[in-house]
Amino acid sequence: WQIINRLNFLSMIIKSLITLDNPFNSTEEIRQWIERRNQEVEVKVDRIPLSEMKMWHTKNDGSIHHNSGRFFSIVGIDVKTDYGNNHHWRQPIILQPEVGYLGILTKEIDGVLYCLMQAKIEPGNVNCVQISPTLQATKSNYSRVHSGKSPNYLEYFVNAKPENIILDQLQSEQGARFMRKRNRNIIIKVNEDLPVLDDFKWMTLGQIKELMCYDNMVNMDTRTVLSGLKISDYITPLDGLRGMSQFGKDMILSSETNHAFISTRDHLSWLTGLKAKYDLFVDFCPVTDMPGWSTKEYEIVREDEKYFKIIGVNVTISNREVASWCQPLVEPMQQGLYGFIIKKINGVYHFLVQAKLECGNFDVMELAPTVQCLTGKIAEEGDMKPPFIDQILHTSKESVIFDTLQSEEGGRFYKEQNRNIMVEVGDEFPLELPERYTWMTLRQIYKFLRFNNYLNIQARSLISAINYK
Repeated sequence: WQIINRLNFLSMIIKSLITLDNPFNSTEEIRQWIERRNQEVEVKVDRIPLSEMKMWHTKNDGSIHHNSGRFFSIVGIDVKTDYGNNHHWRQPIILQPEVGYLGILTKEIDGVLYCLMQAKIEPGNVNCVQISPTLQATKSNYSRVHSGKSPNYLEYFVNAKPENIILDQLQSEQGARFMRKRNRNIIIKVNEDLPVLDDFKWMTLGQIKELMCYDNMVNMDTRTVLSGLKISDYITPLDGLRGMSQFGKDMILSSETNHAFISTRDHLSWLTGLKAKYDLFVDFCPVTDMPGWSTKEYEIVREDEKYFKIIGVNVTISNREVASWCQPLVEPMQQGLYGFIIKKINGVYHFLVQAKLECGNFDVMELAPTVQCLTGKIAEEGDMKPPFIDQILHTSKESVIFDTLQSEEGGRFYKEQNRNIMVEVGDEFPLELPERYTWMTLRQIYKFLRFNNYLNIQARSLISAINYK
């Protein structure tokens, strides 16, 4: 019976992946629901002086902290490294040492696994409401430090039994904006009937991936949680590859095959060698002593207005645990670009991956997309442009696999969206790569994804968008 139950479970996930005909909510109905909620829910975000953020205080060193000592802080860091072109700088960064929940509840309905997803508003979202996990909460939130209501469905995750857990990982956040930040990415299967509260709907995995093709529709937290599902683990002889596109079948091959251009052992040695080669020293420093940065009434900003700035906002949202609050947010100065180049090597798709150092990383380097940069810098850099960016930006339309604008986490970033793109190259593209780059199959990527702090959130966002339908 255990074997039969396991096969049934595997079959449910595959059916969820290729099912777009949801009897509860069609994909178009879900899209219209999100648009309607954007029009209906009252959201007001006003910029205010940093000194006027209620429940926040600024210390003598210029760092910004919540009065409770919880949630998060804005602090200054001093960074020294021998990586790249800039070897010493100071900047503000988000310090949030607590681990939050990013959780999705699932349930089998008529042989298909459905995900209970939320239409959630964050103050920094480009379009206010986006498709979010069932539970998206910091430890301070679900511990009710704000004296607000407990997050919906929290008890299912707190009381989850091991046999009901599909995925459970600690994964990193943006290494250039967060200081060693991680969240618990978790997917749980429940057997009992669930109350479907307002602002929640059942969706299949296939529908969520289809909705990722729309700009700013599926939020970052949903993308990072779903990136951990290695789809080939759920293929059974009963289902095979029925219902999948040829691209989907090719991706399954890439996630199953042992025939890789470079072995996983060599990848581990390569990454270990790079971590040992490059130094990263990060110390805290006063926000008031960061060369090139100025603290003004409404913002902490670079004098050349590059990269990002810290702003203060007063937020009023009608359907949150707390209706009104103040907080700092990180506002980008340019749109970003995250792109993977993929290439068939000996008939198997390989991803062009880079090892990237960022100041907030736990362990010096994480695996990142082929290109990860700010678009505002591209025109300035000339010969210093990121490797392979021209191949991504100037490729033919037929070579583009995926291309959308995706938002970053709206609870900490103000209207930040980045272009997420995946392009295929042919035999003319060389196999030889610079030192910090390598070719990896999807199977090898998932091997690294099973562990903490190997694959960065930008890479995970792109991996989650792979559509097998």
